[in-house]
Amino acid sequence: MVDALKKEDGFHTEEMVLNMGPQHPSTHGVLRFEVYTDGEVMRKAVADIGYLHRGIEKIAEKVGWHGFMPYTDRIDYVAAMTANQGYACAVEKLAGIVVPKRAEYLRVIAAELNRISSHLIAVGALGLDMGAATPFVHALRERETINDLLESLCGARLTYNYVRIGGVSYDLPEGFIARTIAFLDHFKPIVDEFNRLITDNKIFRERLEGVAVVSIDEAISYGLCGANLRGSGLKFDIRKDEPYSVYSELDFEVPVGICASGRGGDCFDRYYVRILEMYESIKILYQCFKQIPEGDILADVPRKLRPPKGEAFVRIESARGDMGYWVVSDGTDMPVRVHCRTGSFAAMGIIESLSKGLMIADLVAVIGSFDIVAPEVDR
Repeated sequence: MVDALKKEDGFHTEEMVLNMGPQHPSTHGVLRFEVYTDGEVMRKAVADIGYLHRGIEKIAEKVGWHGFMPYTDRIDYVAAMTANQGYACAVEKLAGIVVPKRAEYLRVIAAELNRISSHLIAVGALGLDMGAATPFVHALRERETINDLLESLCGARLTYNYVRIGGVSYDLPEGFIARTIAFLDHFKPIVDEFNRLITDNKIFRERLEGVAVVSIDEAISYGLCGANLRGSGLKFDIRKDEPYSVYSELDFEVPVGICASGRGGDCFDRYYVRILEMYESIKILYQCFKQIPEGDILADVPRKLRPPKGEAFVRIESARGDMGYWVVSDGTDMPVRVHCRTGSFAAMGIIESLSKGLMIADLVAVIGSFDIVAPEVDR
């Protein structure tokens, strides 16, 4: 498709509009971009979303407060534990439900294991997108162990449906703590090995450093969150700055971009923040296993839950950043409204601005560095 014909230094060039996606391996799901390009250089890349819209928020109004929990898995199938947890926290706030302390620790254990497995997909897939296949296989190998642990905990490996309004569905199975600690002891050196394999690789870094730089002000303006925001240098993490569950009882750091290229907030910073966050999740898990108390795992919550009239909003730190749930009740056993705010949807908004002047191959790096998951974009 010819958009314009121009003459530069005696050469005629034409702008073309190309489709990248929705069936493209590097868009990380059914996402489509309209790429306006002159040769290899993009004028802009416009996101065209909606290919995975399922009306989940409308479904919430028809299945009841408890019945919506399995649907939250589908909002982010790569890190479903935090999607479960965020919805439960919002309903608990609205209904005034107090979650037993042991259940809170179990939620954090499940969420941090899931955060590691999600980041393994993010950093491994980015390497694959840049042409390095081996690191992705290494990441999948470690993720499989986490999948085995979570399967022993709740019976599922992807869409967990583990969290319940008022607690969790299952206590730790026999031997779970010992198996998980053994994995953590093994995993930390593996992250070091992963860094030697790909993080410090000259070609990999040159593909990412200085590409798609996002300043702190731009990150805030576009509503970026999680590692995408911290990659720009802003030290903000809801687990630390607005603590929920038992995170206030845990000691961990909030990593930010290291500005290796001299221009903080590039694709490499967003990648490396996720590497550093895996180390912090390991620290959190060790502390949870030392501090977890005995007790109940589920509060006494009616099967026909009827929260009082009103509304509640809760934010949690998902693997993709600030995930917010807004729930509205009219006093019946069916929600009036459920809305979820996700990090991937926010990240999609900045891609058109960042794409100007980049090479087409760099668009793959940009999408991968933002760790976009399609179901978080279309709900």
